[in-house]
Amino acid sequence: MSDVAKFLNGTIWQDWHQTPVAGDASARSYRRLFSPNGESVILMIAPPEAGEDLAPFLRIATHLAGIGLCPPEILKCDETAGLAVIGDLGPRHFADWIATGDGDELTLYQAAADCIQKISACPAPAGLKTMTPDVGADMVGLYSEWYAPSADGSKITVAMKAALERLAPHPYTLSLRDFHAENLIWRPEQEGTDRVGLLDFQDAFLAHPLYDLVSLLRDARRDVSDRTVDALTKDADMAAFSTIAVQRNLRILGIFARLVQRDKKLKYQPLIPRVISHLRRDLAHPDLRDLSELILPDLTT
Repeated sequence: MSDVAKFLNGTIWQDWHQTPVAGDASARSYRRLFSPNGESVILMIAPPEAGEDLAPFLRIATHLAGIGLCPPEILKCDETAGLAVIGDLGPRHFADWIATGDGDELTLYQAAADCIQKISACPAPAGLKTMTPDVGADMVGLYSEWYAPSADGSKITVAMKAALERLAPHPYTLSLRDFHAENLIWRPEQEGTDRVGLLDFQDAFLAHPLYDLVSLLRDARRDVSDRTVDALTKDADMAAFSTIAVQRNLRILGIFARLVQRDKKLKYQPLIPRVISHLRRDLAHPDLRDLSELILPDLTT
């Protein structure tokens, strides 16, 4: 009997039909389990032998539910085996609703921004990693390691740290980190922030309050309209927004290049031009001239 079969044995889900659910770049995988009458739950498989750990997901899910937001409900888990049955928030993420014309982008994104505000307004769980200027600068090392090996990684790190240090003093707030359209489930039958189901937050950390808004609006996987970006950034500090965006997208560019080159996950190749476009846009901010001089020469598709 497999580990999954042992985990489900004796539960109401043991004989439910299983179908794979699209995952992300990690070693985690997911299956949607269906009952004969159409009920569904999600089986999360996070193999410890591949470096996966359920504890952060469970911890942040508990926190988000506690502040009135909508992560999946934890129905059964075995942390040692890396297995959990969680609630099914629905089959359609933001990107799907918008692509099919069934959802208005600004309406959905405003609801997501309301979730960010709620998260920022509440004390974060203790013990999380903090994206200080040192940490944020170190995180962009993947850019020169995998995407632009001819770039001066040391100078980029120094300039990135200086740019992050120039941001006005701010409280670090909880960031779900991968807060984008494919990790947000739209539930139009609900009200307020209950309309937004939250996924993929196990890598949450403490960061600048704009981090998740940047993640939402500078999405590597889809183009966000200027109408939506302008509406959600009208009161934002754009120097801080652009600085966080450059930090985040330099790291993403390095990760995507690594996925393509080392892991042969070629589906990430078509996403790279969009990330480059985001970087060009944010490096145009006057406060980032030193970084732009270091990075722009190597930004080619």
